[in-house]
Amino acid sequence: DDTMAAKYVIKNEAVQEGVTATFMPKPLAEEAGSGMHVHMLLFKDGQPVFYDKDGYAQLSETAHYFMGGLLKHARSICAITNPSTNSYKRLIPGYEAPVTIGYAMSNRSAVIRIPAYAKTPDTKRFELRNPDATCNPYYAYAAILMAGLDGIKNKIDPHANGWGPYDCNLYTLSEEEKAKLTGLPASLDEAIRALEEDHDYLMAGGVFPERLLKQLIDRNKKASSKISKLPHPMEFAMYYDL
Repeated sequence: DDTMAAKYVIKNEAVQEGVTATFMPKPLAEEAGSGMHVHMLLFKDGQPVFYDKDGYAQLSETAHYFMGGLLKHARSICAITNPSTNSYKRLIPGYEAPVTIGYAMSNRSAVIRIPAYAKTPDTKRFELRNPDATCNPYYAYAAILMAGLDGIKNKIDPHANGWGPYDCNLYTLSEEEKAKLTGLPASLDEAIRALEEDHDYLMAGGVFPERLLKQLIDRNKKASSKISKLPHPMEFAMYYDL
């Protein structure tokens, strides 16, 4: 509700000032895009679950399992958290957007970043950096939670699975080193295929009924197909005089 209210207020305030506001992920080709990073904290009986002073980045085992679930399902989640064709024009190297499935402290190239400034038990958290505001926040937050809970349930260890921690600038790795990394989908079509292959975790407890998932997949397929068939202005610039 807060996410929808914020977008509504911002758009209406902009109109009153004689301008418009957009949450489009990549409106300008040579500028950094617009994301909607999701910060996560977990409490049980009023006590923080993610904090452990002796853990990596002061994160508990439970926090690592939660991250493991997010990273395992990162590619399929993108179909829900990044449901537009424009989303994938933002998720490219060089513009402080995440491109690699991994986690680390204060690393903007990994999909999960652990803020170094959050040091107290009540503020210890991490952020999922790939979502953008073209998503339906009700679906997106639910999908993120389901992935994290799947990680806790199945004790998915992100380090044991080779997802980090990546305490280096992943943008600067050699091509050989980059080839060893797993990346986020490069297109909406790729994300849709990932969701088709990996969605059981979303259906646990009936949170995402199969019919709803089918509707989401079909809608995104239609949008992607429609856009892919339209001539692009850049095509005129490159091919008109050939």
